[in-house]
Amino acid sequence: MSSLTLARARVLTSGFDSASVVVLGDVMVDQFVVGHVDRISPEAPVPVVLFDHEEYRAGGAANVARNVRALGGRVRLLGVVGGDDSGERLKRELAAGGIGTSDLVEDRSRPTTRKLRVVTDRNQQVARIDYESDAEVAGDVERALADRLSSLAETARVVVVSDYLKGVITRRLVRLAVDTGSKRAIPVLIDPKIPHIDYYAGATLITPNHHEAEIATHVRVRTDHEAAAAARIFRERTSCDRVLITRGEHGMCLLDGTRTLHLPAMGREVSDVTGAGDTVIGTLALALAAGATIAEAAELANHAAGVVVARFGPATLTVEELLKTFQEDDRR
Repeated sequence: MSSLTLARARVLTSGFDSASVVVLGDVMVDQFVVGHVDRISPEAPVPVVLFDHEEYRAGGAANVARNVRALGGRVRLLGVVGGDDSGERLKRELAAGGIGTSDLVEDRSRPTTRKLRVVTDRNQQVARIDYESDAEVAGDVERALADRLSSLAETARVVVVSDYLKGVITRRLVRLAVDTGSKRAIPVLIDPKIPHIDYYAGATLITPNHHEAEIATHVRVRTDHEAAAAARIFRERTSCDRVLITRGEHGMCLLDGTRTLHLPAMGREVSDVTGAGDTVIGTLALALAAGATIAEAAELANHAAGVVVARFGPATLTVEELLKTFQEDDRR
């Protein structure tokens, strides 16, 4: 059962359409080649996939933006694309979802990040091929990102840094985001990658998954007690204000000041966890922009994650679907 009532959830979500979020991060295209498997190749011990169809979705930081927009929020997406077909594909996917592409910086020296997954018609992944350059942006590209971030953050209510370790997130850009957030007294949320852990000092909230928390803290995360201990060490290690550890089927652990809040996973069938972290941080950001407390935002994000993990690939949900989870809670 959630401590956040349906009535309060309605109040918070009613403010989503006036809430503005800036997302800075590694945008990418998620490509799915879907087919049927009924035999093993005679050439090697691998399945033969009989092609049926392919799908494209905006992924990475672009999926964070998709989640904010699908919930009714206003979002500006800041990232880097290459001068290639994948970049144009990404722009079309974003435009179809009502997300502007004018803040995407083009860098012709690198490809647009694309993850090609070969999956069966039962949503089982057979292989993945990544097209990317993960060298950190610099020079004119980094300056262009910094200029856009400075401008966009002046009117945002929340800034999200979505770090997929694909080159867009640099120490300079994170510092700019944190300093701007501090100056304007707005939250800066970070979905982290451990190699960049020293970049994140001063962030309002960081959202490692339990594997990332274990690596960063050298604490095994299996129980609520261990999760709370890891969150405290993670906060000290990163010099951030708050920590939300996502724990898959074990829910979430929020460290807010001296209080630790454990949120059980929503009771839903898990189909695919791809992009679930994007939904979590997107919902968190939008809820905070709409006036939620950190704890309320975490509960909304927990409910949202319970919806999207039942769907294939990077997914989104609507406000109506989010509120329905609270109605289901009330009936239990």
